[in-house]
Formats: sequence, C-alpha cells, structure tokens
Amino acid sequence: MNDDRAEQASYQEDAPGSLFERPDDYDEPAVGPPRGRRWASCLIVLVVLALLGAGAYALVSVGMDRVSGLFEGPEDFAGEGSGSVVFEVNEGDSSSAIGRNLKAQGVVASVEAFTEAAAENPDSTTIQVGFYELRKRMSAESALDVLVDPDNLVQSSATVPEGLRVEDTIKVLAKETDIPVAKFEQALDDPKSIGLPAYAKGNAEGYLFPATYAFPPNADAPGILSAMVDRWEQAADEAGLEERASELGYTPGELMIVASLVESEANRDEDRGKVARVIYNRLETDATNGLLQIDATVNYALGRDLGLGLTPEQLEVDDPYNTRIYPGLPPGPIESPGDKAIEAAANPPEGNWVYYVTVNLDTGETKFTDDYDEFLQFKNVELAAYCDSSDRC
Repeated sequence: MNDDRAEQASYQEDAPGSLFERPDDYDEPAVGPPRGRRWASCLIVLVVLALLGAGAYALVSVGMDRVSGLFEGPEDFAGEGSGSVVFEVNEGDSSSAIGRNLKAQGVVASVEAFTEAAAENPDSTTIQVGFYELRKRMSAESALDVLVDPDNLVQSSATVPEGLRVEDTIKVLAKETDIPVAKFEQALDDPKSIGLPAYAKGNAEGYLFPATYAFPPNADAPGILSAMVDRWEQAADEAGLEERASELGYTPGELMIVASLVESEANRDEDRGKVARVIYNRLETDATNGLLQIDATVNYALGRDLGLGLTPEQLEVDDPYNTRIYPGLPPGPIESPGDKAIEAAANPPEGNWVYYVTVNLDTGETKFTDDYDEFLQFKNVELAAYCDSSDRC
C-alpha cells in the first residue's frame, strides 16, 4: 500500500493539468476589492469626515458666539462720533423710544446700548423735549451725555401774542429766528405750502395761531408758518369749528372772522362769549341794520394800531372792512384769535345783548345791554368818567 500511495502522489504532482499545478505567470490574488475601488472608498470616508468636522466646528462656533455674546454686551460705537445730526426728543419719549430714533439716524449702534447707558445714569429721566445737535456713530454714553444737559438744547423760540396781524407776526418771527421777513412773505404768497384751509381764501390773516413755539435750528419760513397753521387747526378742532359753523348757519371762514373780532373787542375771558353773541345778534336782527359798528375793523381798514380816538373822517373811510358803513361781516379776519376767542365764536352763550361798552380799560370791565339808552348811559357817563382820569382814551 505504501508504495502504491507514493507512486500515486508522484503521478499527481507530475501530471499535466493537475489541480496543484501553477503556471509560471500566475499572480497571487489581492485581499479585498480591486485597487480602483479602494481609492474611491477612501475618498468617500475622507469627505464624510471633513463634513462631520465642519459641522462640529460650526456648532462649536455658534455656541461660543452665543456664550461670548452673553458677556460682551450690546453693540456700541466708540468715541464721540463725527459729522452732525439734528435730533429731536418728543413729548412722552421713553429711553427705548429715544434709543430707536437715535439708531434710525445712525447716532448709536443699538437700542440696547443706549437703554443700558440710560439705566445707569439717573439724569436720563430729566431729558427735556427739544432739539439737540449730535454726531454720527457716537457711543451710547456720549450721546446720553449730550441729551441730559439742557444747555445743549438747540432751538429758536418765538412767542406770538394774541391779536397780532400777519404783518406784525412775521416781524416777530424774523426777529426770533433770524429768517428775513422777505422769506416769510414769500411763503405767504404760496398758501398751499403752509396748509391754509380752502375757506381762508389764500389769506393767512387769522390763521397764524398765537402761541409760544420752539423751532428746530434748520427750520425755514414755510415750515414755521405751517406749524402755526397746524396749531390753529388743533384749536379749531377742539372748538368744533366746522360742525358749529354749520349748526349756527355760517361758514367756518365766517366763524373765524367773528373770532378775530372777539379777540379785538374782549379783554376778559368771561366777556368773549357775550361779545360773540352781540355780533351774531347784530347780524341776525335789524337792531343796527346789520351794521356791526366795530371800531377795530375801521382801524384795520386804515392800517393803524387798535385803539380809541378815531376821527369822524376816519370812521367814514370807504373800505369793505369798515363795519360802520358796510353791513355784515368784513371780508376776512382782522387779526389772529387765540383758542378762547375761537371757542367763543363757535359756542356763544344765549342772550339778547346788542350793545356793549368797555367802561374801564385798565380792568377790562365791559357792560352789555339790549337797550340803546342804557348803552348811551354806559358810554357817556361811565366810560367818560374813566377817560377823564386816564390817558388811555
């Protein structure tokens, strides 16, 4: 048996085509996939690792930014800035409202920076309404330092008293604002530019409301006159001018004429409504044949200051504003009425008075009646006695 097995083994090793025979050009197969697939697999792994790394970095960066933001505080500029910005603090503005407006004008970097600075400065509660000159890109603290100091208010102020005519009003404005009278006259020539109502018929007389105004340093003549007309509109709305005109049977423009006459005639608040009622009674009855007989309109026609002492010739001047010879209302207001005169014209009390006389020019005491003889008594006795001891007549 042993010999047979050895012989068989020898035969198998030497036989051609044997399972154990290896050609001379045979290569040992590699372990795993082919070489090209190996490189592709490696590349995919590297890309995946890179993406994972980038995502992790981004997450870490965002987290770090958020954490650092908790400690760095709100965005803020450094220093006192540059350039110039006219900034307005309005009535009722909170620190956050001021901060929003400052940011909108490029003064501060963020609302939060300003509100934090305001919270740390107790003087921030004393910021006054008005205009301030600031700079672009200021630190919140620098901007606040300017606003808390009232000496930094930048504005022109003008007080226009009741009873002034347009020509006198613009002289006051020119003096207080350093804007030439000619600029105001130019603005008056363009009624739409200052917002006059249609029933003013292009005439600003009576519609430049008397008050104290604060104007920004960059204000111009049309802007100033517009502000005065806006203030008149507020007084007219409060008095219900247009509604009351319709109820009384007049136009709003006619009520403004009445208001101007009340302003010129009444010296005391308690008399304004009564004077308005006298005017309506004269217009609506035949007691005086529709003649208002108000000397202030004669003065306006003559272009002279208000006052007594008109001569017979002056009282007969032929002018539509002369209510001694022309019945009804004059063509327009004769001066600027205040809110109380407008209120009196729109809401007169009931009464049958047709005449009135101011018997004391110092106190403004005025007496009213519907009887002509009593009127003469007031005029020829009481007023005459006052004039004998006063140089105001």
